Amino acid sequence: MEHDNIRLTSTEIGGLWTTYIQDKMAVCFLSYFQTYTKDEEISPLITTSLHISQQHIKQIEKIFTEENFPIPKAFTEKDCNLSAPPLFYELFSLSFVYGMSRIGMPTYSNIISTIAREDIVEFFSECLNSSKELYIKALTLMKAKGIYDRPPKIDYPKEVSFVSDNSYLGSFIGSKRPLNVMELTELFFQVETNYFGSMLLTAFLQTVKDEEIKSYFVSGKKLCEKQIIMCNEILQQNGMQGNIPVSMEVTDSTSAPFSDKLMLYLISSLNSVGVNYLGHALSTALRKDLGSKYIRLLPDLLSYAEKGVNLLIERSWFEQPPQSLDREELIKGEK
Repeated sequence: MEHDNIRLTSTEIGGLWTTYIQDKMAVCFLSYFQTYTKDEEISPLITTSLHISQQHIKQIEKIFTEENFPIPKAFTEKDCNLSAPPLFYELFSLSFVYGMSRIGMPTYSNIISTIAREDIVEFFSECLNSSKELYIKALTLMKAKGIYDRPPKIDYPKEVSFVSDNSYLGSFIGSKRPLNVMELTELFFQVETNYFGSMLLTAFLQTVKDEEIKSYFVSGKKLCEKQIIMCNEILQQNGMQGNIPVSMEVTDSTSAPFSDKLMLYLISSLNSVGVNYLGHALSTALRKDLGSKYIRLLPDLLSYAEKGVNLLIERSWFEQPPQSLDREELIKGEK
């Protein structure tokens, strides 16, 4: 085959390595959800999602073994206590599949655009397809159960129009034009994403043992709430109702089903997603005041993300991604 004598590139290694870590993490959460989810519609979706992650792990292990590449440690059964009582109500397991598959689609699509080896392209194409199928199934089920909050609707325009002057970009103060559909989209999903993070942090705060990590989760919950409030205020100022979730999906359990390491890693991973989403929102914001608000949020997100990585490093939990050789050290004869 074409790839027999072709070494993996850095982008292919990066995609496989990151996907392996993420899927090992997903197996822990999905295995736990599977133990207590009794809903006849949600349970098969959890099982399917778990099977897909397990298959990804097997395929990547096979590729790494053939390449004589070290398999990441990631997570084990020690990071998840399947006998712990439910920390979430059943509907959250559905929200989890929806949220993670929604994250997976652009992630896999981006990886595919950076790789070339035939078998790796095929693998990530399958990942993208399975993520899309999971997303559609989760979305359909959420709508059927009445827990999907649709994005804002607008009146259809009567005709095509063009911007005639730069007042369209607005100003930092004073009157502003209505939000366009791209800006509305980003605001809505900023709220949805941060609500998902807030629910996770609420649950983790009830079970985390490490006090420093607990303090970190408290700060994260406040940061999620800050973004939800900001985006909803902008939507409401634009005559929209805003996206204000009211369902509580966390039980009163204080028994930890997940290790502190697993919880901290998931939040750290979502930090990266949050920075990426905020950057995308900034790139589509044509109103100056909206772009300014996003810019002011970025330092908070970046600082919070850095703190999470530092906590992982301090506890020797941060598995180092593969990196290039230090040529200067090789020349000096140092290890």
